[in-house]
Amino acid sequence: MALRDATSTTPVPAPAATGVLGRLGGRVTDHRRLVFGIWALLVIGLGALAPSVFSSLAGAGWQANGSESVAVRELAQQHFGGNSSAAVQVVLHSDDAAISAATITDRVAAITRELAGDDRFGAIVAPQPGMTISRDGRTAIVIAGANASTDDMVAAVDEHKSDLKALSGNGIKVYTTGASALWSDFNTANHDAMIKAELFSWPVTLAIMVLAFGSLVAAGLPLLLTVAGLVASAGGLVALNAVTPISVWAMNFAMMFALALGIDYALFIVARFRAGLKSGLSPRAAVIETMDTAGKAIVLSGLTVVVSLSAVLLVPAPAVRTMAVGIMLAVTFVLLATMTLLPAVLGTLGSRVNAAALPYAKKQQHHSPAFARWGQLLHNHPWPFAVSALGLLVVLAIPVFGLKVAMPSIEVVPADASVRQGYELVADQFGPGAPGALQIVVPAAQAEATVTAARGTGIAMVTPPQNATDGSGYALLQAIPTVDPSSSAMGGILDDLRDRLPADAKVGGAAAENLDLQTALNDYLPIVVGIILALGFLLLLIALQAPLIALIGTVVSLLSTGAAFGVAKLIFQDGHGAGLLGFTPQGFLDGWGPVFFFAMIFAIAMDYTVFLLATAKEHYEKSNCPKTAQIDGLAHSGRVIFAAAAVMVAVFFTFALSDPLPPKEMGIVLGVAVLLDATLVRLVLLPVMLRLTGHAAWWSPAWLRKVLPTISFSHG
Repeated sequence: MALRDATSTTPVPAPAATGVLGRLGGRVTDHRRLVFGIWALLVIGLGALAPSVFSSLAGAGWQANGSESVAVRELAQQHFGGNSSAAVQVVLHSDDAAISAATITDRVAAITRELAGDDRFGAIVAPQPGMTISRDGRTAIVIAGANASTDDMVAAVDEHKSDLKALSGNGIKVYTTGASALWSDFNTANHDAMIKAELFSWPVTLAIMVLAFGSLVAAGLPLLLTVAGLVASAGGLVALNAVTPISVWAMNFAMMFALALGIDYALFIVARFRAGLKSGLSPRAAVIETMDTAGKAIVLSGLTVVVSLSAVLLVPAPAVRTMAVGIMLAVTFVLLATMTLLPAVLGTLGSRVNAAALPYAKKQQHHSPAFARWGQLLHNHPWPFAVSALGLLVVLAIPVFGLKVAMPSIEVVPADASVRQGYELVADQFGPGAPGALQIVVPAAQAEATVTAARGTGIAMVTPPQNATDGSGYALLQAIPTVDPSSSAMGGILDDLRDRLPADAKVGGAAAENLDLQTALNDYLPIVVGIILALGFLLLLIALQAPLIALIGTVVSLLSTGAAFGVAKLIFQDGHGAGLLGFTPQGFLDGWGPVFFFAMIFAIAMDYTVFLLATAKEHYEKSNCPKTAQIDGLAHSGRVIFAAAAVMVAVFFTFALSDPLPPKEMGIVLGVAVLLDATLVRLVLLPVMLRLTGHAAWWSPAWLRKVLPTISFSHG
């Protein structure tokens, strides 16, 4: 029997028996109008929510749930008028003369009027001599208590900080500072940087796509796919935020991954579809073959990314968890679009996918002669390439053993930000530890003993106990450290203080929350790494049905990860290239980097691993020849891996142009990781390992084949 192509009246041979994805490709092609309609409704429906994504999502969440410092914040908020780590400090400063009592009274009244009616703020505490008025009388601090969650307090600062700053005048400058203000200003700077980077990366990406595909139409398809996935994920995050707070950072990372992986997946699918057309298949048959082969690799890659990031959900930090959720949601939508929308579009376009082609495009082949020659060279001389690639990766990874991590300092926000100016004034006038005062909550009966015990090494001053007014029996003390909150000595001071205090005393404050979060991140890092490696190996084992190559594919992914963190240590900790990149090194990598960057880098590395090994497995299944698998696998996937890596590197490195340090760290670390992984690991080391292991790479014991589901990457 013959079938008729959806865009032609010419009969074509019926396709050979296909798998689930091949049948899916045929169905979405046959019912493409329905597919277009569903996606239109999805994009329009979720797209209506998308514009509010940055204003709707949560601004805080950087805490270790269940930690002692979080317990202190909750107690301070409940029993002490909101005078917790989330309280807002409004700093008044005069350059010329001491601020008079009348001026302080007037400004406190103005601040109270500004915040009145907003029930997110608690009690307004006027400046107190000897505590929140500097010795020279030129700086005073008004404390606005926190009467809401940390996320709501950041949103409150967003709404009021401009009006508070407008209270400056008559020789008095007004700055809003404190932890809530820090996250408000940082999120604003970070959002602006991410938008600028995205706007810059889109034209660069399009240019790379045109060069890779040689056709404007084919180059535009990955961007279409990415936009659909990105809009859907943005709306999905807003909807999810109505159920549970989602960090605004989740959207930042979702934007980046939707662009990078959406293009990766579309490259692989479109390249295979064009090859099917060139071999004489009808558009419908080409879609079926593409989905039956490349589609399996895409699904496996998407699952690997989602599984890798799911391990991050174990970390008890809301911001870290929701960043992972954001990427997982974006990848899920991009994967759905790749499996449904893209095949429907390709089936509709048919040969018109090559429209507006550049002159050289007609000479392009799915089987790249250049990468075939490269594969042959690796096959003939495996050891020199293996030793060189491995040696370079090891050398770059060595610095990672001296890597230091800590939560971001005040320097992550621009120097002209209100929160930083207020912070620096407080440090100058009240001592370096004043911006990071430690809060102690203790039963009132033990307050005096706590004051005595708290005085010691690393503590400059302890305030008199403040008894709770609600009859709860608690007392609150402020312990001012002798060092800046981001100092490496701060951890020792906190540990020593907790050891000296009575058993019922709890120590918190913004600095303690950062340190407790860092401890949680450090504790969970080996667990997250172990789970990611185990699940990555399991997915490769199921897909490839071969334990040796699954193990090799998993282990070599660690090389680019280690090298990327080694480079990160040289740049962001040691400061090499800091002048060129335009930042002041903090002397450490931001604390959430190792856990989160590892999951992201490993997910990307496994993405390329799947593309290469799935293609190699397809040719091994057809030929039963390891040489053919290695050379033809590289010839058919090398160009796609190279182009996809070029896009990812371009996308990630655009973030290196941003001013805030964390996006800069993210861009450099991920960009270096992709660059090293694609060039040294996927296009050199992994093909060489296929050459050296031969048939053993694809061998599987009979008992394992019985246990594993049967998966073939060949069509028909």
